[in-house]
Amino acid sequence: MIRIASSVATAAFALALAGCSSMMTAPAGVQAKDGALTGPNGMTLYTFDRDTAGSGKSVCNGQCATNWPPLMSGNATPTGDYSVVRRDDGSSQLAYKGKPLYYWVKDAKPGDRTGDGVNQVWHTAKP
Repeated sequence: MIRIASSVATAAFALALAGCSSMMTAPAGVQAKDGALTGPNGMTLYTFDRDTAGSGKSVCNGQCATNWPPLMSGNATPTGDYSVVRRDDGSSQLAYKGKPLYYWVKDAKPGDRTGDGVNQVWHTAKP
């Protein structure tokens, strides 16, 4: 009986560690919530179809970046599915699976997803 309880506890601990290791690949403050990625401020993150995954670059600049503020990488050291892309101004933006991440200026509070589907080229970033 003790051996079974010990095995169950070991298995539960291993599962907990596996969950933590996948969460640790996200830079500080970025998390999956209700099927969407959110930034450190809790706001929904988006991807842009015109950004080519793996290009290492964002194509949303100027007025586009005013409406769709990029999630800047700051001091983050991304791993796993996260990476950093360069912007035209030389700054660094966080990307998920090679796609740069953005906020939508019209989202007013955490949980809003009003940018999903805008012009059929903006989509909620999903884990």
